[in-house]
Amino acid sequence: MNDMETPICDFVRKYSESETVRAHMPGHKGADFLGFEKYDITEISGADSLYEADGIIRRSEENAGRFFGCNTFYSAEGSSLCIRAMLYLAVKGKKNPLIAAGRNAHKAFLNAAAMLDFDILWLTPDESESYLSCGITAENLENAIKKSDRMPDAVYLTSPDYLGSTADIAAVSAVCKKHGILLLVDNAHGAYLKFLPESRHPTDLGADICCDSAHKTLPVITGGAYLHIADKKIAKDAKNALAMFGSTSPSYLILQSLDNANKYFENYPKRLEEFVYKIYNLKVKLKAYGYTLCGDEPLKITVKTKLFGYRGTAFAELLRSKGIECEFADPDFAVLMLTPETGEYGIEKIEEAMLSIPKKEEISEYPPEFALPERVMSVRDAAFSEWETIPARECEGRILAAATVGCPPAVPIVCSGEKIDKNAVKCFEYYGIEACTVIKEEKVQE
Repeated sequence: MNDMETPICDFVRKYSESETVRAHMPGHKGADFLGFEKYDITEISGADSLYEADGIIRRSEENAGRFFGCNTFYSAEGSSLCIRAMLYLAVKGKKNPLIAAGRNAHKAFLNAAAMLDFDILWLTPDESESYLSCGITAENLENAIKKSDRMPDAVYLTSPDYLGSTADIAAVSAVCKKHGILLLVDNAHGAYLKFLPESRHPTDLGADICCDSAHKTLPVITGGAYLHIADKKIAKDAKNALAMFGSTSPSYLILQSLDNANKYFENYPKRLEEFVYKIYNLKVKLKAYGYTLCGDEPLKITVKTKLFGYRGTAFAELLRSKGIECEFADPDFAVLMLTPETGEYGIEKIEEAMLSIPKKEEISEYPPEFALPERVMSVRDAAFSEWETIPARECEGRILAAATVGCPPAVPIVCSGEKIDKNAVKCFEYYGIEACTVIKEEKVQE
């Protein structure tokens, strides 16, 4: 695919160089306040429209689809929008829909459950080191389906997870196909997996629909994401699904960034392969030094910091003092997300910093064992109830209303409609969660 066109970028560049009076939105009129305003436009003539795309945006999406090998659609509102859209596509036309989902789902999944009012069959692994990891196997799924009183309409997995572990999508897909149900994958952290020497992208492993956050691992500005759909029959409703939950004013800056990525893809596989090899070598050195790493994702370095003598948050502070900012840290782990844009200098600086930290005595402190709380009401009923915010230590026995966990990691410990038990309170304390929104209790009149 030589000389890849960039129709959105080309149009906006040409428009920005014209002397057209911008008697349209946005209000800055292309004036130079931050430096990018001349490229920030709206749906003027010729610019196409994201959710009714039949011009330059559609051409750009088709270009992206050729690289990914499926029906690809842009989101200017991250994977959160794509998650809501793909769940809508999964439950559309179903009565009392049921989604079987890995418990480490992003809070966007819960928000979609509140809006679309579907039931959830939570999937949990046989064992897990963290609530952020949920290694669902084909066997886990098969057993959950057998125990369920009704067949789920779709299965929803998060892979890769925040700690860099990936699910066996091909095996899970085989179970889904056996039962005639859709497989949806939140691949927000794994857009680059398509471009490895052997693709590990969900759509190549049997997923029916998945989302990629382009901005997480590709050179795309924050908010750029893809919705990928294998089946053309499902894909025909994709724009309506995205439009239902998305802003009517998508950012043309983000759309240009997605458009420009298509040109980047032409030489990306070779650059990625070379960079992954460098990270592999770095991981070998870190392990030899005494670090314990986890996860199988090529572009993440996830350290089990307590085995090296540090809490994850303290380890991240140490790296920060050496000029390195982690993606995420909690009491047990520190996560570094890298891409080819990290460059040779970045790799060398990380190596120098991590190999200068002295190993200390192992910290024998473990997170509370996670157990599924009791479900009291639906996600929708809980999310739309009157609620109040109270200290987490006072929450035992109360019902969670909204999952207000921040991002990262945006994975709730307790979900809307579940009763907060003693174990959950211990988890809140361990992970530093200080307050919860719970359903307001009616006062009994004397």
